[in-house]
Amino acid sequence: MIWEPERLDNQDHLSEGDPGGMLLAVAASAAQVRTGYRTAVEAGVGRLGEQGRPRAVVVVGMGGSAIAGDILAAVCGNGAPVPIVTVRSYQLPGWVGAADLVVAVSCSGRTEETLSAVTEAVRRGCSLLAVGAPGSPLESMARQASATYVPVPASGQPRANVWLLAVPLVVAGAALGLARADEELFENVARLLEDMAHRCRPSSESFVNPGKALAMDLAESIPMIWGSSPLAAVAGYRLACQLNENAKYPAVFGELPEANHNQVVAFDGPLARRDVFDETQAHTLRLVMLRDVEEHPQVKRRREASERLAHDRDVPVTEVTAEGEHPLERLASLIGLGDYATTYLALGYGVDPTPVSAITELKARISH
Repeated sequence: MIWEPERLDNQDHLSEGDPGGMLLAVAASAAQVRTGYRTAVEAGVGRLGEQGRPRAVVVVGMGGSAIAGDILAAVCGNGAPVPIVTVRSYQLPGWVGAADLVVAVSCSGRTEETLSAVTEAVRRGCSLLAVGAPGSPLESMARQASATYVPVPASGQPRANVWLLAVPLVVAGAALGLARADEELFENVARLLEDMAHRCRPSSESFVNPGKALAMDLAESIPMIWGSSPLAAVAGYRLACQLNENAKYPAVFGELPEANHNQVVAFDGPLARRDVFDETQAHTLRLVMLRDVEEHPQVKRRREASERLAHDRDVPVTEVTAEGEHPLERLASLIGLGDYATTYLALGYGVDPTPVSAITELKARISH
């Protein structure tokens, strides 16, 4: 597969190369926020606080559903009065019990790891909130346990429904007093994502389209994605996963300050230096720094020093800064841009961004 940047401004190619409609799905993010909020309110998520605050919130999910738990934790931030943990596994940690709230998220409502964890949660007497497809096994389990269930009208790939799945969790966090979030906030987030959709629309040319511009930076490189805060790190992890699934492309994810204790050494390695006279050179590193306005002062110094270090070693640097005031707005700005960029990267390589054939094959192999 060859990177052909001119494909990004070829409207016929963008349409024909995306038969699954991933660009349309990303463009629907604002509508997802509004629908996710409305569905959560109608399901009674706002009444969760009547049961009192749990000892911990444990979100169980996989892939594009699990990121909803990371988003909740980032929105609540370091000031959250209880731990918020995302579990990507068949089993709950041994400490999870009746004093805890387990939040199960599954776009299909059929994810085997999530259903296994929910079975454990019910057996241990945990409080339960579930988000997923209507009429699914997850809904059946939640109803049997007399738990609150949010039936989200998801379609397509789980990763393309991130806001439908995440917004009900933020509504729950607000009901429990873990975060500040009201209807006005969700409308502001929706407007931000609408603005992102306008700026990144397919008909907007590469030189003014931030989604296409980021895709062009990422192309022909091995991206090392670092977040400069816990919130930016969630967006960085999402970007790495979207590169994997949309573009079928490798990525390295890290968070400052930890990345300064290991990954930074790759700047001295065989993939770091770019020889401008070698036309056959393989892919080289690119540092992609996702910035947040709320950085620890020492992390700010580390970020600046890391970028200088990269420049000194001819490692190109791309910096993306979060927009907005509320944590959910800032997350949406970073995630929205990354969702567009990874889809455009796929299309620039002539890759259909929607299918995940390797995941489908792997599931088939372990089902026997």
